Amino acid sequence: MISTSNVSLRYGAKKLFEEATVKFTPGNCYGLIGANGAGKSTFLKILAKEIEPNSGEVIMDSNKRLSVLKQDHFAFDEIPALKVVIMGNTQLFKILVEKEALYSKPDFSDADGEKASELEMKFSEMNGYEAESEAATLLAGLGIAEELHHKLMKDLPPGDKVKILLAQALFGQPDILLLDEPTNHLDIYAIQWLEDFLHNFKNTVIVVSHDRYFLNKVCTHIADIDYSKVTTYTGNYDFWLQASELSQRLLSDQNKKSSDKAEELKAFIARFSANASKSSQASSRQKQLEKLTFNEMPQSSRKRPYVDFIPTREAGQDILTVSQISKTVNGEKILNNVSFILRNGDKAILLGRNDLAKTVLLDILAGKVQPDSGSVTWGVTITKGYLPSDNSEYFQNGELDLVNWLRQYSTEKDESFIRGFLGKMLFSGSEALKKSNVLSGGEKVRCMLSKTMLSGANALLLDGPTAHLDLESIQSVNDGVKRFKGSVIMTCHDHEFIQTTANRIIELENGKVVGDSSDSYEDYMAKNKKKQTLH
Repeated sequence: MISTSNVSLRYGAKKLFEEATVKFTPGNCYGLIGANGAGKSTFLKILAKEIEPNSGEVIMDSNKRLSVLKQDHFAFDEIPALKVVIMGNTQLFKILVEKEALYSKPDFSDADGEKASELEMKFSEMNGYEAESEAATLLAGLGIAEELHHKLMKDLPPGDKVKILLAQALFGQPDILLLDEPTNHLDIYAIQWLEDFLHNFKNTVIVVSHDRYFLNKVCTHIADIDYSKVTTYTGNYDFWLQASELSQRLLSDQNKKSSDKAEELKAFIARFSANASKSSQASSRQKQLEKLTFNEMPQSSRKRPYVDFIPTREAGQDILTVSQISKTVNGEKILNNVSFILRNGDKAILLGRNDLAKTVLLDILAGKVQPDSGSVTWGVTITKGYLPSDNSEYFQNGELDLVNWLRQYSTEKDESFIRGFLGKMLFSGSEALKKSNVLSGGEKVRCMLSKTMLSGANALLLDGPTAHLDLESIQSVNDGVKRFKGSVIMTCHDHEFIQTTANRIIELENGKVVGDSSDSYEDYMAKNKKKQTLH
């Protein structure tokens, strides 16, 4: 078990936690949720004792092992992948290193032999002889090919490094597992494997994720950070959402009843307080008025933007024809004779393990990159709106405030009009005058969504539109894409987003189209179960 007692933390004037007391019990998976900036990652660091709170304490049994998903893969550049995974159990790895050092001594003494025997016993008790096999199983489950297991981390692509660090956190059945955005940069098959792993995990898990389906699939409890408190609820994300909305509605209804009653009593008192025959009744009503209670409705840190893509012109029947597109990047052919036709009303999701291939394909469709061969033909009525996964080029002039930043992309230059769009994305008042060089990842995505809405496009190219966003913003983008009347090609790893927006699936594997279906996402995955078992 791990718990906090009266934990408080402030950064300057900003209060993140105020006397937060919460208990995480064994056998449960807790989804840690809250608005961007609420302190989810900070709270995990407090639990891991990487950050000291201003007051309060973290309580954990001394004989329990805590494992944390690390974010810095450069720390392991010179270490083979399999060994990086085993390093997840620091005590076991320490024994392994000590054993290897002893056995490599040229003058191995009797004392060394006794020490080696003692280490071998401890190693065996900790299932050390199964360590390599377990590490290899974890890597295989996450889609790391066996020939990569003994390669140095520096020689592996970034996506594989992320998976190796996740395997490191999962290794050795830790008693308490802290995972901050574990599905980031995972393909859909690796996410499914992780869902199954955590569903069967017997110890305590505390996970931060913005993937609603993932939270519903793995969580037995929700720990909600809001109002500077951490409150736990039994049930998954959907249950928490229903319970919290019901609670707010009941409070609001009770306050309205009290308010209506107060108005009724005030009217009676005003009417009859000067009437001698009614004065006692007026006094009685005054006492009733004083006894009325109103529930406090604290200000939540959650805010929901409004996303709405409205085409300025209707699209014709000819939307997009892609014919035999090929592209080589850094000597690797990542697109190989890709062909498909996008029809009017299609909302197509690009699936595949290679995120770079999908991004390059969208870059080609947007006209940002030229293919090595093949052609892209857009219909004459089509106007494109592109939301790229890497938006850094749009924020190179960091001295622009957000009003002037967005004005660049608007035909209507009036400030009140521009502010209206920014307000939809939660940049109201002085927030709209922030410099673009101080924006967080989520704020930049919200700016790019404003730009895309302003375009009035009737065809959207969306590369990871939910990245960096909190759950409320993801739901807003989800709703906006569902309402959109035009055609869409998009990438996303969010199960619920795909299931509720896509009416077509195009799957890429080894640079080729291996699936093109109008099945729902869940039906498509069910029909392709063999692809869910990674090897």
